[in-house]
Amino acid sequence: MSEERATIASDRGPGSQDWDGLVEGLNRLLRLRTTPIGMKLFRTREEMEAIPRIRRPKAVHTTDQIVGQAARNGWTVGITAEDLVGAQCGVVIGLHPRDDEWLSGKRMTGVWYATPEDAAAHQAAMDHVPHGRFAAMAVSPLASGRLDPPDICLIYATPAQMILFINGLQWSGYRKLEWGCVGESACADSWGRALATGEPSLALPCYAERRYGGVMEDELLMALPPHYLPGVIEGMQRLAGNGLRYPIPPYGVNNDVRAGMGVSYGD
Repeated sequence: MSEERATIASDRGPGSQDWDGLVEGLNRLLRLRTTPIGMKLFRTREEMEAIPRIRRPKAVHTTDQIVGQAARNGWTVGITAEDLVGAQCGVVIGLHPRDDEWLSGKRMTGVWYATPEDAAAHQAAMDHVPHGRFAAMAVSPLASGRLDPPDICLIYATPAQMILFINGLQWSGYRKLEWGCVGESACADSWGRALATGEPSLALPCYAERRYGGVMEDELLMALPPHYLPGVIEGMQRLAGNGLRYPIPPYGVNNDVRAGMGVSYGD
């Protein structure tokens, strides 16, 4: 994504929300196992460090680990580029420039991609926040209200939970949702794309997110600006009222389908 087109999600949409209420609604309708969290970029390190009860890393991490500390441990954590293991993590959230060395993808050649050309094409395909606008980032459980508002929310869910989340998103103001997959460095597909475009962004978490970020093998990740959440919850509530709710009970592959479908669609 070009720096001219890139937009930070918090540049539009309403601000403060009832974070406790939103999280309660998500958990009631989807029975999420993983804590919904927010992510916010800061123009200065001092602004990030002013967040109440924020933790600062004492070791070098990937962004996946920092996100995991919020989603798995319930921590509020802030970082600068110096806390990250390398440019691959920093570029996605705008804390490192897309310089020639990074764009070459040479560190990934022969590891994830067969040729230098393949690796460079992968790097060029990654969505990212433009460099130079921000100096720090923080993540925190949404219900804490400490990032008020976050730029984006991160929702981990199983495929069954996620399709109902998407159905809720599409209940009103329907549009077809389309996403891509860069493969490794899939954080570019989730928080990178959502921060850069302000659009809901679904990703299949990559090897690094699962190995270092604690993402479970049956989880998908949705990143989206917080102003979408009230509509998603309202949509899922309406679907639940129609009997379309989580968990989705198996009907049976051998049963006459008309009785089951008649509950939702009538005669």
